[in-house]
Amino acid sequence: MKFTKTDVGQAAFKERSPLFSARQRSAFILFDGQKTADQVLQATAGMGLVAGDIDYMVAQGFLAPTQAAPATALPVVASAPLIEQAEDAALAVVPVSNRTPQERYSDAKPIATQITASLGLRGFMLNLSVESAAGFDDLLALLPKIQNAAGVKACRELERALKG
Repeated sequence: MKFTKTDVGQAAFKERSPLFSARQRSAFILFDGQKTADQVLQATAGMGLVAGDIDYMVAQGFLAPTQAAPATALPVVASAPLIEQAEDAALAVVPVSNRTPQERYSDAKPIATQITASLGLRGFMLNLSVESAAGFDDLLALLPKIQNAAGVKACRELERALKG
């Protein structure tokens, strides 16, 4: 299937959104409406891009199937069951995740880096700890420290990325 960049995807890319992992950013550039998802996967195989990354970008609204694609070929991600979770007075709907710890780590690390970097000198050592986190378990162990430094509310997106 061929995909093209959406306006939402272009804006997120330009803003260096933490919703893009490094490998997803590299792959995003290649989607021009002419290359198939398989061609992009093959071109980015050395970076570890997987079909789940493309599904994620589609689910986020960063990519859309080209107009010539049949409607039945949309990814199954959109039909995933939903879990409702209350946050403050608002009700958020979060898709059930079957992501691996590596995928969670890849999604959460840029968010954790952004949060700790925004703390300035107060979060310098914590930022170094995030940058040296070698995997999912290391980053998950840092979550309480990040929440203590930045506040639980500021870390909701990070917690969703790690635990969702």
